[in-house]
Amino acid sequence: MQDKAKVYLVATTNRKEGVKRCMNFMGPLSYEGKRLFVKPNFNTADVCPGSTHNDTLEELLIQLKAFSPASLTIGERSGPAVVAEVLREKKIPELCEKLGVNLVNFEELSAEDWVLFQHEALHWPGGLQIPKVVVDADAIVATCTLKTHGFGGVFSMSLKLGVGLVPKDFKTLHNSPDMRKMIAEINLAYTPDFVLMDGIDVFTDGGPMQGTKKKGNVMLIAKDRIALDAVGLSILKQLGSNDAIMNTPIFQQEQIARAVELGLGITEPNQIEIVTDDAESALYAARLKEILTA
Repeated sequence: MQDKAKVYLVATTNRKEGVKRCMNFMGPLSYEGKRLFVKPNFNTADVCPGSTHNDTLEELLIQLKAFSPASLTIGERSGPAVVAEVLREKKIPELCEKLGVNLVNFEELSAEDWVLFQHEALHWPGGLQIPKVVVDADAIVATCTLKTHGFGGVFSMSLKLGVGLVPKDFKTLHNSPDMRKMIAEINLAYTPDFVLMDGIDVFTDGGPMQGTKKKGNVMLIAKDRIALDAVGLSILKQLGSNDAIMNTPIFQQEQIARAVELGLGITEPNQIEIVTDDAESALYAARLKEILTA
């Protein structure tokens, strides 16, 4: 595990500009000739942050294609909505056709298209399954939104994004007292190279589909999922959120605490370095750093 984790922060109201600036921080990526998988947030087709904004996804795909991967694939499992309907409503098939990107509906996969992941630390009975297309990818990139989660998750950011990789089974996850631990544990099964977080529009209460919306006007990118979600939680605290966010120290949030136990990234807020590229972003980052280390 690294001693420091960099979270790159861009203050912006323009998603396409924000994606470009975030990707600039990543520098040249060695994706040439590789099978690249992209995980968005299409839990439903609700307007961002209910789901990934098409502008964010399109610009991310354009940026990734510039590195000449052998293939570029998007895959998702919605819930409670039906994936095919979500994709159709958001016009994702048209976007993929325009950009030459493969699209996989996880709800249409056969039993042979899933891989069982087992680990002694899991609270998942019998282990958990993730799609073979994800396991077989040479590299994975993820993009999440920034929001609270009104159905037990408390918040939905990069760690929660992994729920869309497991089969739709609400009883196993949502009825478990260990739900937030189980969310973190999914992240043992896959490791994205980096995660792009769209925080231009934010749910500070409710979610994940609809909620109290405020303007975060920020986009972030990081390799460390714990660090990224910790900064996301500091944004919720700065904007003013619900009691579950405001009254709980960031690293005591169960998703974060479990991810730390599993060795998924950094272990404390002082290990986070927020990196910016202009004065406005630096000012934003300074406010968040105060919240992180309070």
